[in-house]
Amino acid sequence: MTDFGIRATRTLSTKLLLAVLLSLLSALATYLAVFGIGSLFVNRYYMSADFVAARKASIYTDFNRYVNENRVRGSDADALNAFLQVHGYTAITVYPAEEMEYSLFSRPSTQSPSVQSLVASQRVEPSGKLYPMRFDDGIYYISITDNSRAREDMLNRAMAMTVAVIVLVAVLFRYTTRLTHRIIRLSQEASTVGAGDLNGAITVDGEDEIAALAEDIDGMRNAIIERMGNEKRAWEANSELITAMSHDIRTPMTSLIGYLGLLNNSDSLPDDDRRRYLEAAYGKSLALKELTDELFKYFLVFGRSELELQREEFDAHLLLMQLLGEAEFDLQDYGMQVQSIDRLQDGSMITTDAAMLKRVIDNLVSNVKKYADRERPVIILSENRDGQIAVTVSNGISGAGPGTESTKIGLRTCEKIMQALGGTFSIVRDEDHFAAEFCLPV
Repeated sequence: MTDFGIRATRTLSTKLLLAVLLSLLSALATYLAVFGIGSLFVNRYYMSADFVAARKASIYTDFNRYVNENRVRGSDADALNAFLQVHGYTAITVYPAEEMEYSLFSRPSTQSPSVQSLVASQRVEPSGKLYPMRFDDGIYYISITDNSRAREDMLNRAMAMTVAVIVLVAVLFRYTTRLTHRIIRLSQEASTVGAGDLNGAITVDGEDEIAALAEDIDGMRNAIIERMGNEKRAWEANSELITAMSHDIRTPMTSLIGYLGLLNNSDSLPDDDRRRYLEAAYGKSLALKELTDELFKYFLVFGRSELELQREEFDAHLLLMQLLGEAEFDLQDYGMQVQSIDRLQDGSMITTDAAMLKRVIDNLVSNVKKYADRERPVIILSENRDGQIAVTVSNGISGAGPGTESTKIGLRTCEKIMQALGGTFSIVRDEDHFAAEFCLPV
C-alpha cells in the first residue's frame, strides 16, 4: 500500500467511533430538548388552573350521571371502583354529609387505576375542594383528584425517546450512506479502469483507508499508462530503427550482390577489374558487418527491461582519466585532433559499472570517427558540476560525410545505459557542430 500517512484520528474505525458518539450526543440533546418542550407545555397549559378545573368539572359531570343512572349508594365501593376503572388517573374521595368518616381511595399510577374498598377510618379532614352530590342513599361530598399528569409525562417521555432514536438512526445512516457512496464510486471507477478506460481518473477523497486504496489504484493506473507509453515509444523507435536499418543494409547489400554477380558471370574479366570488384565487395561486407554489430548492440541493451550492472565504488578522477585516455589515444591513432580538458577534483567518488561506462565512451568515440570533421579538434571536457561528474565530447561535423547519423543506435544505447547507471545523457546538434554529454552523481 502507498505510504499514505493516515492519522490515527482519520482512520475508518476512529471515524465510526466518532459517528456513534456524535449520534448518541445528538440523540441525547434531542431527547432533552423534546422532553423539555413537552414538560413546559404540560406545566404551562395542560396543568394550568383553567384546564385542571375544566377536567374536574367533566369528571364531576360524568360521575354524577353514573351515580344517577346506576342508583349508586355512597357506600357501594364496587360501583365506585367500576367508574374509576373507566376513568384512569382519577381519584375520588366520598365524605358522608353527616360524619365524613368514610373515604374511597384510588392510587394513581402509570398502570390501570384501582380503588380500595370503602372501609371505616379514623376521622379525617377533607383536602381540596368538596363537591356536593346526591347518591341513592343521601347527600355526600366528594373530592376529585386529577392524576393525569403522570400519563402526560409518560407520553412526553415516549415521544422524546422516539424522536431521539430517529435522530440517532439518521446520523448513523448519513455516515454509512456517505461511506457506502465512496466505496461504490471507487468500485465503479476501478471497474472502468479494469475495462480498459485508463483515462478515467480515480477520485481520492479524504485521508482514510478508502482514500489510501483509491490513491494506490490511481497510482497503478498511472503506472500502466506510463508503461504503455514507454512500450508505444519503444515500438515506434524500433519501427524507425527497422526502417533505417533496412535502408542502410539494403544499400551495401545491393552493391555487394552486384559485384559478386559480375565476378560470377564474367570469366574473362581483367585481373585489375576482378581485384577492384573483390575489394569493393569486401568493403561492402565490412559495412554490413558493422551495421549488424551495431544492431546486435542495440538489441543487447534494449532487449532487456533491466540491465545487469556490476556496481562498484571508484575514484571518479582516476576512472575517467583511464577511460578517456584510452578514447583519446584511439582517436589520435585514427588521425583525429584531440583536445582534453581535465577539471575534475581529486577525491570525488562515484558508484558505477565501469564496463558499461566504457561502452558509453566507446559509442561516443565510434560516433566521432564516423561523423567528425578531421580538420577540427575533438574536445573532451571533464568537470565537477552541481554535485555531478560531467563529461562532454564535442566535435565539428564533416561536410563531406552523411551529416546525420542514420540509425542513432549508438546514442540510444548511451542514453539507455546512463539511465540504468542513475545518470543522464544529452546531445546538442546544429548545422556544423555536435556535442554529447553524460553526467553521473558523485
